[in-house]
Amino acid sequence: MSTTYDFTGRVALITGSSSGIGAATALLLAKSGANVVITGRIAENVNKICKECTEVSPKGLKALPVVADVTKEEDVDRLLDTTIKTFGKLDILVNNAGFGGFSQISDAEYLKSQKAVFDTNLNSVIYLTHKSIQYLEKTKGNIINISSIAGIQSGKGISAYCMSKAAMDMFTKCIAVDLGSKGIRVNSVNPGSVRTNIMRNITLTEEQMKAGFESISSKYPVGRGSARDWTLQTLLPIWPVTKLIL
Repeated sequence: MSTTYDFTGRVALITGSSSGIGAATALLLAKSGANVVITGRIAENVNKICKECTEVSPKGLKALPVVADVTKEEDVDRLLDTTIKTFGKLDILVNNAGFGGFSQISDAEYLKSQKAVFDTNLNSVIYLTHKSIQYLEKTKGNIINISSIAGIQSGKGISAYCMSKAAMDMFTKCIAVDLGSKGIRVNSVNPGSVRTNIMRNITLTEEQMKAGFESISSKYPVGRGSARDWTLQTLLPIWPVTKLIL
C-alpha cells in the first residue's frame, strides 16, 4: 500500500526548515503540492532547501526563503508578514525550530543556557502561534508542534531541553482546547533521536555524534532513526489526508 498526500493550494510555514526534520517536512509538503516557506538563520542553507523544494514540487512552485531568527520578535513578525504578503494566507504552521545543549543545574552558566533553550524551543513557539491565529482561523488550519521524547523522559545534563519540550506538550494540549472552537487543530509529536545537525550544532565532534547515535539506536526496536522516515510515518498522518492511493 502506498499513500499520497495532496496539499495543493495549501500554504505551510515550517520553522527551522533549513535542515533536519524541518527540511524533510518541507520537502515532503512541497512534493505533495504545497507552497512552503523555508526559514532558518543561515541564508545558504535556507536557499539550498528552497531550491530542493522547488525541484520536487509537481508544478514547480517556488518555495519562499526567509532568513530569520525565531528568538527575535521582529524577525518572527517579518517571517509571518512575508508569508501572508506572498501567499495571502496560512494553512499549516509547523513549529519545528529547536535548540539543545548540555548543562547541569550546578554549572555556572546554567541559567544562561536554560534561557537560550527556552527562548528557542518554547517562547518563540508561543509568540509565532499567537501571531498566526488570525490567519489560521480563516483557513481552519493546523498547528504541528515538534516536541521530543525528552518532554516525557528525563536525561542527565539536558534538563533545560527536557523542560522546554514538556512545556511545549502542555502548551499544545491547552491551545488545542482554546482553538478548537475556531476550527484550528493542534497536535504535537515526540520524536526520539533523529540523525540531524542538532548535535553538531552543540559542538560535538563527528566521532562523539556517531557514538551517541549508535548508543541510542541500539535501544530502539528498529535500531535506527531517519529524518525522512520519521517525517513520512509520524508527522503527515496528523494532517488531513485528501487523497489516498491503495
